[in-house]
Amino acid sequence: MMDKDKLQLLEDNYHRRIDYLRISITDMCNLRCIYCQPILTTGWKSHQEILRYEEIIRLASLMVNIGIKRIRVTGGEPLIKNGVIHLIEELARVELLEELSLTTNATKLAQFAWPLKQAGVNRVNISLDSLNKEKYAQITGGGNLNNVLTGIEEALRVGLDPLKINVVVMKGINDDELEDFVRLTVDKPLQVRFIEFMPIGNLGISWVERYLPSFLLKERLANYFGLIPTNSLSGNGPAEYYRINGAMGRIGFISPISNYFCSRCNRLRLTPDGHLRLCLGMESELDLKEPLRQGASDDELKELVMQALRTKPTGHQFHLKQPNGRQMAAIGG
Repeated sequence: MMDKDKLQLLEDNYHRRIDYLRISITDMCNLRCIYCQPILTTGWKSHQEILRYEEIIRLASLMVNIGIKRIRVTGGEPLIKNGVIHLIEELARVELLEELSLTTNATKLAQFAWPLKQAGVNRVNISLDSLNKEKYAQITGGGNLNNVLTGIEEALRVGLDPLKINVVVMKGINDDELEDFVRLTVDKPLQVRFIEFMPIGNLGISWVERYLPSFLLKERLANYFGLIPTNSLSGNGPAEYYRINGAMGRIGFISPISNYFCSRCNRLRLTPDGHLRLCLGMESELDLKEPLRQGASDDELKELVMQALRTKPTGHQFHLKQPNGRQMAAIGG
């Protein structure tokens, strides 16, 4: 039994409180999005390289014990992993964890929405970059948009709330659909968030040619709809939220390039192969899998995490405008 009064608080050298952990349980995905895993020759990690569920649960438990309050399960695509509902159930049982969420491409969400709700998922984020069937297939390497839309409807029906739609905006590819995405919020309690395209991994398109800053999107939508600022929603995340008059839902803008929000960063990432990633836009990682499998105690693993946290950088280097490092799916969305 954890003693809440003895819990440590994770804080880095820049006095940022770290309370959010994203756990990528696989680098595998059933889609091949042009900004995530576009290269067909990209190999996935072997079964032995990937953390086992019991290892994920152990690391998650000790991270909660030293100050993590919220965990998000990501991939790759987490819903293609065998036994994912069992993992969710076990994570939901971690004492003192305040929130458990999941990011998915929603291609399998229709069949998993209710089991996820029952297992203890509090909220779901859906990656969706086009509402046009042909364009969606092009962006995702052959994905079926109908499966995603059905998954969204089922998630709303079973009460997965809030339901967030994440749209990576790419100039000349899907920036002509902004208004269509905003209209989704009129009669559905959705949060549609427009995310700036980031230079991560081996991209299938030019970042320089396709990047659009959020302030241009915001100006365009304000002129078209009128945007009403709203208070920050739960989660203290980086999104800046608005709504249009009379809408049930909201829209948000996440601007890691044009609106540098690293001073408010509160998160860490655990990669599928057991590396603790300190910053999405930097290559610095701590290998936790090796000491875990060599018999390190919980206290020893906690100390490794605390030491690594002291090296968390002040911010990313996306401003260098050069794609870097691992594919996004191998880091965790």
